[in-house]
Amino acid sequence: MTLSTSRRGFLQGAAAAGAVLFVGVKPSGAIAAAGEATQLNPFVRIGADGSVTAIVKHFEMGQGPSTGLTTLIAEEIGLTMDQVDYEFAPSNPEVYNNLLFGPFQGTGGSTAMANSFEQYRKAGAAAREMILQAAANDWGADVSTLSLENGVVRGPDAQAPMGDFVAAAAQLEAPAEPRLKDPSEFRLIGNPDVRRLDSAIKGNGEAMFAMDVYLPNQMIAMIARPEQRGAQAVSVDDSGAQDIKGYIRSAVLPNKAGVAVYAENTWAAMQARMMLDIEWDTSAAETRSSDEIEAEIRAALDAEPTYNVNKADVAAVNAAIDSAAQVVEQTFYFPLLAHAPMEPLNCTIEQTADGGLILHDGAQMPTGPHMALAQIFELPMEKIQINTMLAGGSFGRRTTPEADYQVEAGLAFVMTDRTRPVKLVWSREDDLRSGYYRPAFGHKVRIGLNESGEIVGWDHRVAGQSIMKGTPFESFAVHDGVDHSSVEGTYDSPYMIPTAHFGLTDTEKATSTLWWRAVGHTHTAYVMEVMMDMAAKAAGADPVEFRLGYLSGDAPDQARKAAVLRKAAEMADWGNAPAGHSQGVAVHKSFGSYVAEVVEISGNPEDGVKIEKVTCAVDCGIAVNPDIVKAQMEGGIGYGIGHVMRDKITLTGGAVDQFNFPDYEPLRIGDIAQIDVHVMPSAEAPTGVGEPGTPPAAPALANAIAASSDLRIASLPMNENGVSFV
Repeated sequence: MTLSTSRRGFLQGAAAAGAVLFVGVKPSGAIAAAGEATQLNPFVRIGADGSVTAIVKHFEMGQGPSTGLTTLIAEEIGLTMDQVDYEFAPSNPEVYNNLLFGPFQGTGGSTAMANSFEQYRKAGAAAREMILQAAANDWGADVSTLSLENGVVRGPDAQAPMGDFVAAAAQLEAPAEPRLKDPSEFRLIGNPDVRRLDSAIKGNGEAMFAMDVYLPNQMIAMIARPEQRGAQAVSVDDSGAQDIKGYIRSAVLPNKAGVAVYAENTWAAMQARMMLDIEWDTSAAETRSSDEIEAEIRAALDAEPTYNVNKADVAAVNAAIDSAAQVVEQTFYFPLLAHAPMEPLNCTIEQTADGGLILHDGAQMPTGPHMALAQIFELPMEKIQINTMLAGGSFGRRTTPEADYQVEAGLAFVMTDRTRPVKLVWSREDDLRSGYYRPAFGHKVRIGLNESGEIVGWDHRVAGQSIMKGTPFESFAVHDGVDHSSVEGTYDSPYMIPTAHFGLTDTEKATSTLWWRAVGHTHTAYVMEVMMDMAAKAAGADPVEFRLGYLSGDAPDQARKAAVLRKAAEMADWGNAPAGHSQGVAVHKSFGSYVAEVVEISGNPEDGVKIEKVTCAVDCGIAVNPDIVKAQMEGGIGYGIGHVMRDKITLTGGAVDQFNFPDYEPLRIGDIAQIDVHVMPSAEAPTGVGEPGTPPAAPALANAIAASSDLRIASLPMNENGVSFV
C-alpha cells in the first residue's frame, strides 16, 4: 500500500533515508529546492541512488494522470519511463492545489493535464539543471557542455549516474525559470508507444484500491439511509439483528441522515441492516415522482425563462423565426442518471498513536473531507492525513461538495471509542438508490431557416436542476444567477449562429444532484447536434457540410472544431456507408477540447439497431500520452452511448426505483463493435480528455438512427422511446 504522510513527515522521512533532492513549485510559480525552504511543495524526489519519484497531486480513477504527470517529469529530467516511479501527494491544499480550482486540492473537470502541464515540466526541468550544475562544479566543466540522458550525466570527458550529484545539487539554488525542452526534443511527450504505468499492477492484482484496504482489528460500517431525500432517522430498534453472527451494534448518526451499522464483516453488516426497525421523519422529505418532475420541467420550458443567458433581444429573435421560410422545433427531456462506478464508494478511517487521523480513500478532492474531518473531530488540519488510493472509476461521484461518504465514515468513527479502525462500505444498491445524480433537464428549441436553408434565428430554452448553486463552487460557476454548468455548450458554442437567444430556468431539485461525466455538456451537446441535423435536413444539406458552414470563421474555436469534423468524416468515409448501414455525426467542444464522432449503425429501430463503428477525431492540444487519450475517448464514447441506450433513474413518491445493474444496465462490451480514434497533431497547450469523448457520442448515435428511419429521439433513454438494440 502506498502510504501518505504529513508534509513535514514526508520531508523528514525522505531526508533521513539519505541525500535527497526535492524540487517543487511555490504558489507563485517560482521553482525552488528544499533545504532552507522546506515548506515548498515537492513534485520531484530524487534519491542518492538516482531513483526518481514524481509526486502526483491528481488522483487516479482510470483517466491516467499517474502516467501523464510522471511522463512530464521524466521528459524534462531526461529519463526513460522505467527510471521513474510515482506516488500520490499528501493532502495540503496550500501547495498541492488545483491551479484552476483555487484553494482546493482536487481532480475533476478534465483539468489534470491542463492544470499541471507547465508546473510539472518546470519541476522536472529545474531538477535537471540543478543536477547538471552540480556535475559541472564537480568536474570543473562548462555546464553547457553537459547533458542528462537516460539518467546519466554526460560531458566531453566524463559520464556518471545522476545519483552521484544529488547531495551537491540539493545545496544549490534552484533556477527560477528553468529551460523547458523544445517540442523537437521530446522523446516521451507525444510518443504513442509510452504505456500506462499502472496497467501491470492492475492486471496482476497488485494494485491497491480503496476497497482493498484491510487494517488489523477494523470494523465494517454500513449506513441505513432513507428511501426519500430529506428524511431523517428518529430511532432504531436492532433487536432483529442481534442474532446475526458478526453484528456489533447500530446507532443513529449525529446528523440524523441515517443509521450506522457496525459489524465484523461486510456480509454481517448487510444482513443486520435489513433487520433494523428504523423510525423515519419524512415531514421534509421529497415526495414527488418522476412524471411530476418532468411535468414541472416541461412547464418551465413553456414559460418565459428566468435568465436571458446571452443577453439577447428576445423579440428580435422571435421575429426572425416567425418570419422564416421554415421553422424547425423540438422539445427534449433528459432523465436523472446515476454515475454507477464499478467500485462502489468506500473509505477507511483510523486513529494514530498521537490522536490524529488517517483517512484511506480514493480521494478525488481531498480538501473537502480533510476540512470536514477537522470539524467533526475538532482537530487541526495537520493532525489529519489523507492516504489517496486508486479508485475504480468515479465519473464525478467521488467529488461531492458535502464530502458525503467521508462524512458518513467520520460520523460513524466518532461514535466509537476509536480503538478500532472503521471501514465504510456502500453496496451497489446504496449507490443507485441513495447517491447523487445527473439532474433531469429539458430543452425547447425553435430554429428559423430562410429560403436558402440558412439559419436566421435560434431560440433555445433550458430548464433543470442547478448543480452548482448552494455549493462552494457557486462563486466560480454561477454569474448573474446563471449556473453556467446548466447551459454550457449552448450559448458558448463555436457555431456562428446569428440572432440567437439562450434562456435558463432553474427547477426545484428532486434529489441530490452532482456533476456527471461532462456535466452540462451531456445534454446540451445532444440538443445542439440533433437540432443541427434537423436543420440540415430541412435545408436539404449534407449534415457535415451544413455544420462546416457555421464553422467558417478564422477564430481558433471554429478552425479547430471544423478540423476534427473534417477528419472524423474522412476517417469514417462519410456518405459511403455499406448497404443497410447509416451514419450520424456530431461535433462538440468541451473542457477546451474538440471532438467529432461518426456513428455507423445497421438495422432499424423496430427490428433492432446494431452499432457497427464509432469514428472519433479529437484535438486536445499536445497529447502527452496519445495511448491514454485514445483510451479516454473510447471510454467516454462507451459511457455516453451506454447510458442513452437504456438507462434512467426514476422516482416513485420520492424514492428511487432502480436497484442494481439488472435495471440500470451498464454498457456491454458487445454493444459497440468497433471504435477508431484519431488524435489530431497540435502545438497548443493540453486540454481535457477525461470527459470530452462523452458529449458527441449520444447525438451521433441519435442522428444515425434518424438517418435510417426518420425517428428523432427527443426523450431518453432510447430503448423506451422507439428503439431496440441487438
